[in-house]
Amino acid sequence: QVQLVESGGGSVQAGGSLRLSCVASGYSYSKSCMGWYRQAPGKVREGVAAIDRDGVITYGDSVKGRFTFSQDNAKNTLYLQMNDLKPEDTAMYYCAANLVDSSHVYGAYCYPAGSTYHGQGTQVTVSS
Repeated sequence: QVQLVESGGGSVQAGGSLRLSCVASGYSYSKSCMGWYRQAPGKVREGVAAIDRDGVITYGDSVKGRFTFSQDNAKNTLYLQMNDLKPEDTAMYYCAANLVDSSHVYGAYCYPAGSTYHGQGTQVTVSS
């Protein structure tokens, strides 16, 4: 059973930093499309960062240069280092994984969307 457990969210002031973590289990971690996305109330889902099955990392335009995706394969853990946070980064952040062999990244999100697993999310709030 695929499980994704996020942690590390919180409240910070603009310009601050947070590091999110996601512990994954129940699937072949090293052969999956994985990443982070966020969703704020009343807004559509936005891909933040994703790594495809070939190891290529893609970032959303709004976070390029500020956020860094990384992973520790030995710990089956994904990370998202977020620096220079802005109020518009406020959202629920989700870890995602797609196990489909043909999965790919588009817009910093793993597709096909209907086959993507995600965790419960961790809230990030940035105040001005």
